[in-house]
Amino acid sequence: DDYVVSIVMYINADIEGAFCISSGKDMAVFKGNGWSEEIAEFYKIQDYKAYLWLSHSRFPTNTPGWWGGAHPFSILDWAVVHNGEITSYGTNKRYLETFGYKCTLLTDTEVLAYLFDLLVRRHKIPVPIATMAFNPPLYEKIDLMPKSLQLALKNIRITYRSAMVNGPFSIIVGRSLPKPMLIGLTDRKKLRPQVAALSDDENTLFIASEEAAMKSVVLDSRFNVNYHKVWMPSSGTPIIGIMNEGLVRKGIERPFEGYNLAISE
Repeated sequence: DDYVVSIVMYINADIEGAFCISSGKDMAVFKGNGWSEEIAEFYKIQDYKAYLWLSHSRFPTNTPGWWGGAHPFSILDWAVVHNGEITSYGTNKRYLETFGYKCTLLTDTEVLAYLFDLLVRRHKIPVPIATMAFNPPLYEKIDLMPKSLQLALKNIRITYRSAMVNGPFSIIVGRSLPKPMLIGLTDRKKLRPQVAALSDDENTLFIASEEAAMKSVVLDSRFNVNYHKVWMPSSGTPIIGIMNEGLVRKGIERPFEGYNLAISE
């Protein structure tokens, strides 16, 4: 995996006019400049079948619109779509560069894909804990928690302070291996919206910025799906669905809820 990452970084940084948009197993990334339906037709998306889909239409505000800057951003088995702005981009970029990543695609979302790869794959941190590193509670809130949680969260903040993601954001992350996984996360003030829903048979998880996106799928005659339960995940709290395991985090849990926490002092 590290070798593939190094090849991707080489292509993006050192080969003029070239960039790699897809480098994973059992997954593919398709993106470009144009209307969503035009991109889907260009890549013949209707011919593909998959357990997990991400989709995003981007209207760039701070960076130029080009193919490399379109979402999703991907590295290995990770793909990220993002609504908002990462104001910590400079700090995150410099932190990632110390581990060999190169951020060359001219948009802040790129750092999110690399941060997930670094913390979860390379540092072997469980996804719910990694999202705490990206989005930890404020110190004033940590000080009101039990001592064991205080110690754990303060250590996470100190160790991964340069991985902390600031700014208004709502992200949806897909991971293809070892099992298809869908993750949703917002900033700790939820300055960008996120909504989730379960299908009637509870076999399909939807995450979107607005419920209208999910309604469009339900109203499309090509899809035989409906949903009955809709909720708003809490700010800064991950929602996680894993294939064959179901909804493992609803996005409303307290830090470390459902985990056995062992602290070595």
